[in-house]
Amino acid sequence: MSNLDRQAALSVCGGRGFVVAEPVRELLAPRHVRLGESTEVRRLLPNLGRRMVGAWAFVDHYGPDDIADEPGMQVPPHPHMGLQTVSWLHEGEVLHRDSLGSLETIRPRELGLMTSGRAISHSEESPRPHAALLHGAQLWVALPDAHRNVAPHFQHHTDLPAVTAPGLTATVILGTLDGATSPGTAYTPIVGADLALSRGAEARLPLDPDFEYAVLSMSGEAEVDGVPVLPGSMLYLGCGRTELPLRAESDAGLMLLGGEPFEEEIVMWWNFVARTQDDITHAREDWMNGDRFGTVRGYDGAPLPAPALPAVPLKPRGRVR
Repeated sequence: MSNLDRQAALSVCGGRGFVVAEPVRELLAPRHVRLGESTEVRRLLPNLGRRMVGAWAFVDHYGPDDIADEPGMQVPPHPHMGLQTVSWLHEGEVLHRDSLGSLETIRPRELGLMTSGRAISHSEESPRPHAALLHGAQLWVALPDAHRNVAPHFQHHTDLPAVTAPGLTATVILGTLDGATSPGTAYTPIVGADLALSRGAEARLPLDPDFEYAVLSMSGEAEVDGVPVLPGSMLYLGCGRTELPLRAESDAGLMLLGGEPFEEEIVMWWNFVARTQDDITHAREDWMNGDRFGTVRGYDGAPLPAPALPAVPLKPRGRVR
């Protein structure tokens, strides 16, 4: 799942000046975005009030959708640069193809991690035939300047470490949580974890006070630090926490996202993360007219054309806090 917005806006993200340095409880409402004919996503990042959480720069939550009689996810070949994509499913399957020749079916609780580096293109689709339900999240991680031009590569991990407590299983998707480290390659101090809570569970999850955090609700009814977080919403938690109280009113699924605040300011547009508007302009031209991003072979359809760039030059954004 990627940004298919045909009127994509340029935005400036990152920089420690925009990080909340103390514990807070900011409930972020999603923006609803249509992707293709049968998929609607709830976009939590970038958000009007919050652009990044650590190096996490983009978060879409979708489903659970009944796609038994629908084509399901159909995302044509499109480009990426300067980021990693993280595909995470609770239900269904997604077939990943990319310009490196990768062909993998990602299933629930398996990590699909694509590092675009300097340039890659890929497609995502529901297999044929496919499961009746589709439910998951697509996330991006911004690459720091020292690594944003690394060689592109794709990783698929089916066996991930977990941290457990009574009524809680925390599967570590990326980075490190409570001493458990994901096999996925990370380029900044970061954590992403899938939290499965049983009904009635109460737990305290250890956190790093130097990280900023947010929690995305995937399903069920749960309270995060005393705040009810409904499916499809995200609670931003700021920095300075050593633990996070969790309580489940029903079986619930959450995603914990965190990391060291991202020092650099980045420019995001469409499916690109860069440092200047010129970088974006050149990347768009290369996708439309060149071979920099390679070719995705085997997808039944044409590549996605890039939207037009905004006519108004990019302006620095205001301080969040």
